[in-house]
Amino acid sequence: QVQLVESGGGLVQPGGSLRLSCAASGSLFSSYRMNWYRQAPGKQRELVAGISRVGTADYADSVKGRFTISRDNAKNTLYHQMNSLKPEDTAVYYCNLALGALSISWGQGNQVTVSS
Repeated sequence: QVQLVESGGGLVQPGGSLRLSCAASGSLFSSYRMNWYRQAPGKQRELVAGISRVGTADYADSVKGRFTISRDNAKNTLYHQMNSLKPEDTAVYYCNLALGALSISWGQGNQVTVSS
């Protein structure tokens, strides 16, 4: 069982930046696709960004050009750089380890609040 531990959330003003990290246990991190999801109050969880084992990234239209997903397989760590944050980005963010479309493990969730 791979465990995912997130860090880096918090409160930021509109237009600001935050970086989330997700550290994975075990030695299989590099074999899996990794994703970031978010869930805002009263809304369904949505896929924000994903990155393949070899580093190919894709993004939801709402965050393209503002968010960057990356991974360091040597450190078993996933990153999520979020720039130009908007109030509508406020949500709990979850990292996710997946084998194709099959979710294997979830992080504990990390609150990101964008407010002045």
